[in-house]
Amino acid sequence: MHTVVLVLIEVLIVIGLSRLVGLGFRWINQPLVIGEIVAGIMLGPSLFGLVAPEVSATLFPPETVPFLNVLSQIGLIFFMFLIGLELNPKYLSGNLEVAVLTSHVSILVPFSLGTLLAVLLYPLISNASVSFTAFALFLGAAMSITAFPVLARIITENNLQGTRLGTLALTCAAVDDVTAWCVLAVAIAVARTGSITAAFPTIVESLLYIGVMVTLGRNFLSRLANYYRRNKRLNQLVLALIYAGVVASALITELIGIHLIFGAFLLGAIMPKNAGLVREIAVKTEDFVLIFLLPMFFAYSGLRTQIGLLNSPELWLLCVLVLAIAIAGKYVGTYVAARVSGINNREASALGWLMNTRGLTELIVLNIGLELGVISPLLFTMLVIMALVTTFMTSPLLEWTYPKKLIKLNVVETEPETDIDAEIADRPYRVLVPVANPDTQKGLVQLAVAIAVNYQQPVIVNPLSLIELQEDYAYESTPVEANRLIQERHQLLDDLIQRLEPPAARSYVHPIVRVSNNVARETIQIAALEQADLVVVGWHRPAFSNNRLGGRVGQILTAATVDVAVFIDRGEERLESLLVPYSGNIHDDLALVLALRLLVNRDTCYLQVLQVLSPHQVKDELSYELQTLMEQMPSSVNDRISINTIEATNPMQAVVAASQGVDLTIAGASSTWGIERQTLGRYTDELAIECRSSLLITRRYSKVISHLTSVLSETKSEVTS
Repeated sequence: MHTVVLVLIEVLIVIGLSRLVGLGFRWINQPLVIGEIVAGIMLGPSLFGLVAPEVSATLFPPETVPFLNVLSQIGLIFFMFLIGLELNPKYLSGNLEVAVLTSHVSILVPFSLGTLLAVLLYPLISNASVSFTAFALFLGAAMSITAFPVLARIITENNLQGTRLGTLALTCAAVDDVTAWCVLAVAIAVARTGSITAAFPTIVESLLYIGVMVTLGRNFLSRLANYYRRNKRLNQLVLALIYAGVVASALITELIGIHLIFGAFLLGAIMPKNAGLVREIAVKTEDFVLIFLLPMFFAYSGLRTQIGLLNSPELWLLCVLVLAIAIAGKYVGTYVAARVSGINNREASALGWLMNTRGLTELIVLNIGLELGVISPLLFTMLVIMALVTTFMTSPLLEWTYPKKLIKLNVVETEPETDIDAEIADRPYRVLVPVANPDTQKGLVQLAVAIAVNYQQPVIVNPLSLIELQEDYAYESTPVEANRLIQERHQLLDDLIQRLEPPAARSYVHPIVRVSNNVARETIQIAALEQADLVVVGWHRPAFSNNRLGGRVGQILTAATVDVAVFIDRGEERLESLLVPYSGNIHDDLALVLALRLLVNRDTCYLQVLQVLSPHQVKDELSYELQTLMEQMPSSVNDRISINTIEATNPMQAVVAASQGVDLTIAGASSTWGIERQTLGRYTDELAIECRSSLLITRRYSKVISHLTSVLSETKSEVTS
């Protein structure tokens, strides 16, 4: 087979598998990059070569490996440029003294332990062609690396970027990144020249080049920021010049004697940090680099990772020792320095786990060491395992140490103060309203306000807007860009709130905006954490289905540990006539309770309760609880309720016919109305399709009635007075 054709087939396999495995890891709440690294390892001798050696040798013969290497090196150059580009000085704006101490101790401790470990490993798994100094420097650098890009995305996805912990972690990682790259540059220089003395000219030349780039280079590039401010865009010529600069800078550092990636990183770091300019360069560059080129690097690394080399208990014991020293060195160094700096125990521990994130950055370091022959394939495999484990464990250990309930939600306005010693019954009645599009979902929020606000009890309506991040390394998932997106979304929600009626109700509405990588799961978690009484969610048509109660809506309807109502808005702004079809199940009970709450809140509302009986069926009575509630209603409410009983062979069609003349139909999720839960949590939506009015579908989680109790007590006291 022709080499070019074979390489193209390899590219197809690599891209397909890396996306597939990456998405699988995203599903278990792990960084996409971990899945892509694992996909690369799967294609190598550790799995594919072990299971199907002949097929592996045919698809990945030695003569095609150099082509993958070239693609991976190009990918690394531009990826390092993106890292430098996104290294924003804002990360160094707060807690700098604490961060400098913490980050340097978090490098010094694992570096020292790595050097001591080198004394043990050097005679066992190295050879005389590699100097001990170079070996120890590389092992120390590998132990002390923190992957700034992966850590930044973990912070963003956990909405920590506005907290003290998140700010400190970003600052520590930024300082750590710069320091670690400098250490690595020295290690490369020593490895290439053989000794620190011989590497001295290379180090001096590197410092001179850095000085020139930071002064003259930055001054020249400032013109680029001026150009962007005038034109508000980059044309292809300017972008071509930037890419040429990236390659030229990489070549210069390679000629100096360190490595290609340093020049690319340096150019990105000194680029003007105009937000619009950085965004445009990143967006235009990252897709091809992240989707096409980086998976080639993972595949190339995977082809060189041979887990089969760990073929004895002694070698696995060494691997565990390497992993233990890497974790302990980074965690203990960070934790102790943070505690000495006055950081509390919980935050210091969480910071230690965050700084243990190694990810792709570690893989870059390891590949450089393997190319230079400083580390053997056996040690390379051990350190790849270490990189995967330390990154994989970050998210669960962070959640264990610093759970989401401790992270203050991003609420714009101050919520009404409540007495912390008050009874549970006196806590605010809270409605959570997931809002996907503030421009088009005014009706959804307006209905939530109508259900909640009655001016008789403490009430909070939380429009929840979750900004979903699709990729780990997308520019929009950097903390700075995520904050910009959050501010934009807040503005849209503020505009929506100002359009709500009546104006007096607007003070009860407090938006929540945060970043998420799983909207349904995050909504369910926030509903539980905030102790919401009700979640009111709008329906949407899933991309690959006609089911209105599928996708995220179906997930929330199925899995939320709180009462849920799904609103199908027909564009009717009036809310004067309500219809509740009643068949006696708990979901219909919730529908009736919410309708009664609307009657209490709005004295212009009228309610028709429709009991549909099949021929020869005995009339169902309202549940005892609901009968009691109806009896407690003041006459001003009861006068606006009518209960009709009809016979029909098709109950749902009777409801559809009755919905013709009302503003809102409120129906429980039951088979009687063509709304029932099927396999895998899916709901049918026949009534949602055929109903002539706006429709609110209710699903009850708890049988304990809480939507009317406080309202009735207030109403009763008013009637008595």
